[in-house]
Amino acid sequence: MFHAQILTLFPEFFDSPLSCSIPKRAIQSGIVTVDTIQIRDFATDKHHKVDDSPYGGGPGMLMKPEPVVASIRAARDKHPDTHVVMLTPSGARFTQAKALEFTEKSGITLLCGRYEGFDERICDYVDEELSLGDYVLSGGEPAALCVLDAVIRLLPEVLGSPESAVLDSFTEEGILDWPHYTRPELFEGKAVPEVLLSGNHAEIEKWRRAQAIKRSKKRA
Repeated sequence: MFHAQILTLFPEFFDSPLSCSIPKRAIQSGIVTVDTIQIRDFATDKHHKVDDSPYGGGPGMLMKPEPVVASIRAARDKHPDTHVVMLTPSGARFTQAKALEFTEKSGITLLCGRYEGFDERICDYVDEELSLGDYVLSGGEPAALCVLDAVIRLLPEVLGSPESAVLDSFTEEGILDWPHYTRPELFEGKAVPEVLLSGNHAEIEKWRRAQAIKRSKKRA
């Protein structure tokens, strides 16, 4: 079983996405467990304060180290082998290869930031820092959900067809998937490429490979 934990100020953010489609099936089948941990529960003052103004001045607030580090320790206490990942714009780019790497672990803990980010000292308590890309979200929760979804679908027995994950975009040599077509054969004057109707599997595979490379180069 794969154990996922999410450290967040908004556990309710994950209720709906995890209650439908592939994540729901994976959880109900016992392939994966997903637990949310409320960071605010580890605040030490009477107001449960988790943020404070930055030293040196500047806009916004930063997440304080005490409650965040305490929540990380609680996650490690529950699953000692968990791999703790901080979601932050300054992290390394999350990739399909990284998602596959995570499936080889017993579980991951995803740390979601808010406000202007984390006190830098928190970085010493995580195993890895990841980013979805060069843009800023309102918090780490959407990023955590993307990472979790990408990992869950790669776990054994989650997808109906194992080939679905193997043939995904980026899985082979980092290239995009080829174009796909289904019925009807003709839609508003746009026809399905003849090669896909030929029944010649060697030619079909050749066409798909060429189209995948072409698409990858165009969108690079």
